[in-house]
Amino acid sequence: MENQKEALRKIIKTLAVKNEEIQSFIYSLKQMLLNVEANSAKVQEDLEAEFQSLFSLLEELKEGMLMKIKQDRASRTYELQNQLAACTRALESSEELLETANQTLQAMDSEDFPQAAKQIKDGVTMAPAFRLSLKAKVSDNMSHLMVDFAQERQMLQALKFLPVPSAPVIDLAESLVADNCVTLVWRMPDEDSKIDHYVLEYRRTNFEGPPRLKEDQPWMVIEGIRQTEYTLTGLKFDMKYMNFRVKACNKAVAGEFSEPVTLETPAFMFRLDASTSHQNLRVDDLSVEWDAMGGKVQDIKAREKDGKGRTASPINSPARGTPSPKRMPSGRGGRDRFTAESYTVLGDTLIDGGEHYWEVRYEPDSKAFGVGVAYRSLGRFEQLGKTAASWCLHVNNWLQVSFTAKHANKVKVLDAPVPDCLGVHCDFHQGLLSFYNARTKQVLHTFKTRFTQPLLPAFTVWCGSFQVTTGLQVPSAVRCLQKRGSATSSSNTSLT
Repeated sequence: MENQKEALRKIIKTLAVKNEEIQSFIYSLKQMLLNVEANSAKVQEDLEAEFQSLFSLLEELKEGMLMKIKQDRASRTYELQNQLAACTRALESSEELLETANQTLQAMDSEDFPQAAKQIKDGVTMAPAFRLSLKAKVSDNMSHLMVDFAQERQMLQALKFLPVPSAPVIDLAESLVADNCVTLVWRMPDEDSKIDHYVLEYRRTNFEGPPRLKEDQPWMVIEGIRQTEYTLTGLKFDMKYMNFRVKACNKAVAGEFSEPVTLETPAFMFRLDASTSHQNLRVDDLSVEWDAMGGKVQDIKAREKDGKGRTASPINSPARGTPSPKRMPSGRGGRDRFTAESYTVLGDTLIDGGEHYWEVRYEPDSKAFGVGVAYRSLGRFEQLGKTAASWCLHVNNWLQVSFTAKHANKVKVLDAPVPDCLGVHCDFHQGLLSFYNARTKQVLHTFKTRFTQPLLPAFTVWCGSFQVTTGLQVPSAVRCLQKRGSATSSSNTSLT
């Protein structure tokens, strides 16, 4: 009996679920019926408006052409009437002369004949009939004002409802990723003169290949594109790839999206390692501020924060969605923090090959600031540029202003204005570390050496602050300078 009741309960539950599905579908169908009525009324209204606009245009065109015919007729009538009046007057004058000449000829015995004949001759010479053109000034042909709407009539007869645009095809061969910009190029599979604009969508991802249906990053939308290409500028490549898709729209409807494509966006992305930075440095993501009140209190707070969860550490931050294999293991412990006068903080991602670029903007009022690279083995008491394990550019605004390149405790004074934003380019295999004015791409200094260990981005600041920008590609201008060999190179031993 219980089994039968349980089976019946299941049947009741199944029927109830099915009834809800049917009720939901009925509601959907009713809503669709209402939408059909509303949408059909709208398209009918739009159709009538389009035809009324066409009628108005034709009527306006007709009025203009009729006015042209009337003006041409009036002008020709005026010219012909004037010429007709002149001819009539000339004819009357000529007939009078002719009658006078006949009368004079019949009275040829008269003594006054010579004088009369001379007057007739003078009258004929001055007669309008002999100064009159017997060619009509205008033509009576009006065929130049005729029209033939056969072609337009065929076009009107061929009018149809706007078709749904085809899906564009993205041209990967013509698309380009460079200088933190992406230029996407596409084409239509068939010529379509009714296309009004395109809509481009893109999103960041860490997954290669076709875009996944579920992705943490939302699609970003750009509308109103009139050409078959578009360039996204000023991007930060904090993920490894970007997905793109595009659709065509006419004035009525949008077509389907193109087959989505995935473009690689290689760039150097890192965070600052707050777990090993000097206790007087307050690290917030990619910003650092020197804090005179740092020390044990800050260390205790950091330990408490670490105790609540390692996710608070930049080492474990989901900057790229998936951890980089070059990212340093989390936390070397409080005892390994930089200390004493080594106000240093390192990046958390190792450089062991390839080319990398990042930028840093420092507060001009900082008393001391340095940027460069260092081996991971840089000691906790060691300052950037004062050992063989680090290379840097250093700005000193304390007591005496100086702008120098430092390595192995050797210094080279730089004869260049100090920019507010510095670019760092590291070519590991070539052993090149170059510093640039990030705005003008002017080369400030280049170290040429042989790196024997993986490197880490390194920074130092005293009584000041700075902001790091990562996720940047090596700028084309920097690559060109390096290829032309125009960068000012100097060996380590040249530092004095």
